[in-house]
Amino acid sequence: MSANISAADVKKLREMTGAGMMDCKKALKEAEGDFEKAVEVLRKKGQKVSAKRADRDANEGVVVALVSDDKTKGVIVKLSCETDFVAKGDEFIGFTNKAAELALQHFPDTLEDLLKVDMNGLSLGDRVTELVGKINEKIELDTYEKLEATMISPYIHMGNKAAVLVGMNKASDDIYEGGRDVAMQVAAMKPVAVDKDGVDQSIVDKEIEIGKEQARQEGKPEQIIEKIAMGKLNKFFKENTLLNQQFVKDSNETVASFLKKFDKELTVTDFKHVTLG
Repeated sequence: MSANISAADVKKLREMTGAGMMDCKKALKEAEGDFEKAVEVLRKKGQKVSAKRADRDANEGVVVALVSDDKTKGVIVKLSCETDFVAKGDEFIGFTNKAAELALQHFPDTLEDLLKVDMNGLSLGDRVTELVGKINEKIELDTYEKLEATMISPYIHMGNKAAVLVGMNKASDDIYEGGRDVAMQVAAMKPVAVDKDGVDQSIVDKEIEIGKEQARQEGKPEQIIEKIAMGKLNKFFKENTLLNQQFVKDSNETVASFLKKFDKELTVTDFKHVTLG
């Protein structure tokens, strides 16, 4: 080892960055002992790794949902990787949790803004790049969702494979717990919107067209095809909008009627659902 780069220097850089001993030694040599430059060298190594593996699929990972202490703000962050082995590692899970904490603390508007947030002297985006260099696998912080409401209930699916935030227009301890049941409903039934008013018009148009074509193929008279298509659309709303879905814990009621048990004016204002893949 060079006389100017001691084993203690290598150890210090390793503790700073978590990179391997040989990588730290090479980075310090290249940076002529300058620690800031050495960190940049290691980051560049991560960037090269990331670019080299850009064509790989990152379908594994960790999804984390957090809500503020007053339960009025919530975030979901997804950190993706290539293998389940990496996703289950304490370092990877810890990093995702820290990213979620930063997201909740700063509450940025976009993923791009989140990646600029400071994380121990570097941007969160640069810290992700460092992680790529350490683990040598494609890693992306590719999803960030935020939600504000009178009360937010979170749900994280087993193994951090999915996360949900449900916002409601009323607040109480009982409503929070009820909201968690609704969040589990979202994870299980994957609604496309809170109610029919929230369904994108392009989806509505598509469902109407599908309904008409199905009716024609069944030989129905042209004068009633529109009515049949609208009936099929209403069925779509019932099955795919949250408030109108059958409640998974009691098929005799809808999600909307379940919420009315807590407060006759209680409803869901919005939800966010993030899954792996």
